Amino acid sequence: MKLRAGLVVMVIQGLVKIMKFRLVIGALLVMPFFVNAQSKTSGGSTVASPRRMTDMDSLMVNQIFYSAMQAKVVDNYTEAAEMFNRVLQIEPANDAALYQLAQLKIQKQDYASAQGLLENAVALKPDNKWYWLGLSDCYEKTANVIKLENTLNQLIRLEPTNTDYLFDDAKVLYFDQKYDEALKIYDQLIQINGGLDDNILAGRQKIFLKQGKIDQAVTEVQQMITANPGEVRYYLLLAELYNSNNLNDKALKTLQTAEKISPKNPELHLALADVYRDQKKYEDFFTQVELAFASPDMDIEQEIKIISGYIPKFPDPNAKASALELSRAITVSHPGDYRSWAMYGDMLFQNEKYPDAEVAYRKSIAIDGQHYEVYDQLVRLELSNNEAGAAIKDGGIALSLYPNQAWMNYLVGAAYSLQKKYDKAISYLKTATLMAADDKDLLSLSYSSLGDSYHEIKDNANSDSAYDKSLSYNPDNAYSLNNYAYYLSLRGDQLDKAAQMAAHANELQPNTASFEDTYAWILFKQKKYTDAKVWIEKAILHDKTNSATQTEHYGDIMFYLGDTDAAVASWKKAKANGEQSPTLDRKINERKYIE
Repeated sequence: MKLRAGLVVMVIQGLVKIMKFRLVIGALLVMPFFVNAQSKTSGGSTVASPRRMTDMDSLMVNQIFYSAMQAKVVDNYTEAAEMFNRVLQIEPANDAALYQLAQLKIQKQDYASAQGLLENAVALKPDNKWYWLGLSDCYEKTANVIKLENTLNQLIRLEPTNTDYLFDDAKVLYFDQKYDEALKIYDQLIQINGGLDDNILAGRQKIFLKQGKIDQAVTEVQQMITANPGEVRYYLLLAELYNSNNLNDKALKTLQTAEKISPKNPELHLALADVYRDQKKYEDFFTQVELAFASPDMDIEQEIKIISGYIPKFPDPNAKASALELSRAITVSHPGDYRSWAMYGDMLFQNEKYPDAEVAYRKSIAIDGQHYEVYDQLVRLELSNNEAGAAIKDGGIALSLYPNQAWMNYLVGAAYSLQKKYDKAISYLKTATLMAADDKDLLSLSYSSLGDSYHEIKDNANSDSAYDKSLSYNPDNAYSLNNYAYYLSLRGDQLDKAAQMAAHANELQPNTASFEDTYAWILFKQKKYTDAKVWIEKAILHDKTNSATQTEHYGDIMFYLGDTDAAVASWKKAKANGEQSPTLDRKINERKYIE
């Protein structure tokens, strides 16, 4: 029996080695939760009192912790969290599990839960800097300044010469308005560093300014200038101190001294510009800005930002001229950057120098043709200049790079409409409506152009449907209202609806000759000749093109008002203005209105 019992023990031990993990998990499934006593730590955190661990407990803890780490490595955070919690059920004082579980909470931005776990971890292992770092992160995220300050003190206790901890501590003290204490921390940093550096200087400057100690702030910067007479950044800092405290003359003198050291420094010229602007010496201000822009060392993004600052002032022609000159300057200092030519193109456009703007946009594209916004500006400009062929070509290139741009499909469709290639126009415009998504303005414009194109190919049903859709997206689209109304009147259809739309278009854009002519013609079709005469006279008054159509309409109206001589005179004038049609000739020759 003894031999048999020994054999059984050996078999069981072998099975334990082979199936160790399975046995551990099985044991956990049937194990009741432990009830542990709790106690307060000196730091105020509540932690479970350590219980005596058996060898089996330790084995299970190690296995589960290892499996939890494996799950965490493969980003299975839910399973990892469950296992870390199991470790803590067995061993509540397992600081490593507390830390790892806290990290998972931090990943989910559950800083409150992570904070409690880490407070327990540091209470168990107060000399583990990683626990304190995790805890400081939680306090920072929850804006718990008081506890964050204490945490940083603990980190400094562990590593007294760690400058990162000291800088962070100084910043927290500054935030908590403990300025003198923050200055003491900076004193420590000066000792460690062997003197002032830029970071220490910046921190102390903020404190001195908060305390109103301008003289001390100035003195420290002057010390840096004395130690580094060739470093322009310290002169800039000193000038900013003077300028922000209304000591403009001292600021100017400081910058002029620096200018002798580095005459082409763009930041220096911008600082001088600020001083001159405050002194209302605007010519000197602009000269300094130009000098800054002339430097290739100046960041082009900063230059673009400065130019953009002029845009809200653009009703002022001087602002437009200044922005144009500065944008020209960046094409000189940054000739190989597409942004300089794009900005120059924008400012040329704003100054109504359209051919030059087109050249600038093309140069931008030649340098880097991968930027949709430049193509968009170029094609819009080409359309405004009635350069339909160029718009189609450049718009096609843009769409080959960015095929899903709804606006570019609309612009190319509009260009084909100018060329009277209505089938192609309809194709692009329909694509624009499919891509426009929730852009109601674009949808209204696209359907309006579709209405025009369908009208030209005499597809009245689709034309009317497109106009209705255009107005459903924007009931105040004046061009849709006017064109839809006019085309209905030409067919003699829905004249009441046409009259309402034409009247609304004139409300939206009063004194527009073509809109007034449309309304007059609809009133004529409704046989309201007296009202029609009022509106056609408005159209002729506001017309700047000597429109033959409006002159002919005036003759038609006068005929039905009984003034045949005035009618014939207007018809003849229309012909002299370029209107050529057999119907007009018959009106003149037969001295009567011909439909």
